[in-house]
Amino acid sequence: MDLKGKNILVVGLARTGVAVARFLAAQGARVTVTDLRDETALAGPLEQLAGHPVTYVLGRHNEADFAAAETVVVSPGVPQESPYLQAARQAGREVITEIELASRFITAPLVAITGTNGKTTTTTLTGELFAGCGFRTFVGGNIGNPLIELVATGAAVDRVVVEISSFQLEWIRSFRPAVAVLLNITEDHLDRYATYQEYIDAKARIFENQTASDWAVLNVDDPIVAGLTGRTRAAVFPMSRQRELAEGIFYRDGVIIFRHAGRQERFPTDRFRITGVHNIENIMASLAAALLLGCDADRALACVEAFGGLPHRMELVRELDGVRYFEDSKATNVGSVEKALASFNDITLIAGGKDKGGSYAPLAGLVAERVRHMILIGEAKDRMARELGHLTDTRMTVTLEDAVELAASLTQPGGVVLFSPACSSFDMFRDYEERAQRFRAAVDALSPGGTP
Repeated sequence: MDLKGKNILVVGLARTGVAVARFLAAQGARVTVTDLRDETALAGPLEQLAGHPVTYVLGRHNEADFAAAETVVVSPGVPQESPYLQAARQAGREVITEIELASRFITAPLVAITGTNGKTTTTTLTGELFAGCGFRTFVGGNIGNPLIELVATGAAVDRVVVEISSFQLEWIRSFRPAVAVLLNITEDHLDRYATYQEYIDAKARIFENQTASDWAVLNVDDPIVAGLTGRTRAAVFPMSRQRELAEGIFYRDGVIIFRHAGRQERFPTDRFRITGVHNIENIMASLAAALLLGCDADRALACVEAFGGLPHRMELVRELDGVRYFEDSKATNVGSVEKALASFNDITLIAGGKDKGGSYAPLAGLVAERVRHMILIGEAKDRMARELGHLTDTRMTVTLEDAVELAASLTQPGGVVLFSPACSSFDMFRDYEERAQRFRAAVDALSPGGTP
């Protein structure tokens, strides 16, 4: 893709936008950056672009800029129905995201991982597997480094592993992973998509440009994912935690088993550091992608056994008075909380936050069966109480700290206090990380007997 002299508009000046603008300018493109924020709000990003030949349109968007650009590189945060993006498309202009742009310059085999839940853990672990098996590996995308940074550095790599969100997939054109992994699909981002089906369709685009020489790793335990088998031309490699497979990767009696083309590899799980049913699925997906692209089974097993997981995903914070306290602040949707509840019994669940528009009904069975007490916080607490409160002892508190104190007083020895919100954090906190830190601080402040 020759960029020299091309008129390219970059929409949004977050970290990825800065990386894109810098790369395009270095390639000789005529770059315009537009952002609804003004110069004061963008002081940091503008400083990073100092010295680069970039034109700025800040504090506003001009429809003429969108219509005049040969290519528009849009931040994933901008919705498809933006009138400015529609103006660009009506003018026949190409609209893409950074992932699409970067992929046009990458020749190494690429693993793309998406799903409502688990994609960050799976992406990170897959990168660890390739690196541990001797491949020069780049890991990024929706986590860590933008993919365009790999292209900009010109670094030689053997494998590329990227986490891909539905937002990033909305504007792909030729993006084609050698291995596409779809972990699961549950209701999420209904504040962005008009219907659940729109969200599903966006996720399914990960397979759009694959050919018969590529692989699609599908979690066939998830009925929606299984139903997408016909949406790819790639060779389907199924994964299942619930049943044995003649070809694919599955879990049985404490062992993950990989079967492919007459080859069988066994991965005992007893020494794994990350636990829970969701992590079995994440590990299976990572192993499938790694082994399909040349990783050695023994070295891969050693990497999995050494992997300690990610912050804010089912982390044990403390055990006090016979009660374990788990922090799962990154569980921002119902599907993620389902996996968490399935991993424990005798649970005091702390949940709530900013409502994302989906139904809480999928949690009903697990709440009735496994949750002894439920403590709700945040904007969503009233709707959660209406949908789930009748299933167990349910209380409400104003602050997260109050919820922790109440949980400590209610939970008997042998029980689990699980902070798994099922909502985003923006009603009360800057982000899920600040929310996690507040929970951990509240738990650490408890003294024996459940009082601070």
